[in-house]
Amino acid sequence: MKVLVTVKRVIDPQVKVRVKSDGSGVETANIKMAMNPFCEIAVEQAVRMKEAGVVTEIVAVSIGVQQCQETLRTALAMGADRGILVETGIEVQPLGIAKVLKAIVQKESPRLVIMGKQGVDDDNNQSGQMLAALLGWPQGAFISAIAINGDSADCVREVDAGLEKLTLKLPAVVTTDLRLNEPRYVTLPNIMKAKKKPLEVLKPEALGVDVTPRLKILKVQEPAKRGAGVKVADVKELVAKLKNEAKVI
Repeated sequence: MKVLVTVKRVIDPQVKVRVKSDGSGVETANIKMAMNPFCEIAVEQAVRMKEAGVVTEIVAVSIGVQQCQETLRTALAMGADRGILVETGIEVQPLGIAKVLKAIVQKESPRLVIMGKQGVDDDNNQSGQMLAALLGWPQGAFISAIAINGDSADCVREVDAGLEKLTLKLPAVVTTDLRLNEPRYVTLPNIMKAKKKPLEVLKPEALGVDVTPRLKILKVQEPAKRGAGVKVADVKELVAKLKNEAKVI
């Protein structure tokens, strides 16, 4: 079966994020970028399923600027067969992402869509659920295990109370959690091979999708610096400070 995996270009998680001086967003100029860690897990899972003989083709999809081709090449080096970049200079919001992916799904007809549960840049955790809703497909969010059995996928997902087991009828959308797998190291030979794999570039307009932002960011600012701690003489003083100053009791 064909699997579609999504990959997002984000600021490298090891880089300290800085807010722009005008408060309009975070600084991305001359900043090291990388594939979103949850997307790496999604690609790794698709590759493992292909190695197990369950998947026949892996299509990696990214939405964003021209430099997202580098992220797609990383996915191709990990084991994806071909890539699709929906190129746009607009910062596409979750609903726009879901609409673009819906158009790609209708074009490619995959049996399974594997997505990272969220991007580490905006932490929205919305696109996977929105895509499933737009397609009318079953969904499994925060999965930590998945097994394909004929026309269904048996998933284990992490919830507040522990683990939940789901059986999804294919086609379906799943989003990956950290404990699903550990992504492989990309070797230099595979990086070179990835340069020869096909990568298609499309525009949102060609897919009939409007990605104009619906939400406006008013201001971005860094969290307030943590204040110094204080010592208290006894429990009575501690309770008084928690009640009167911290106002948590």
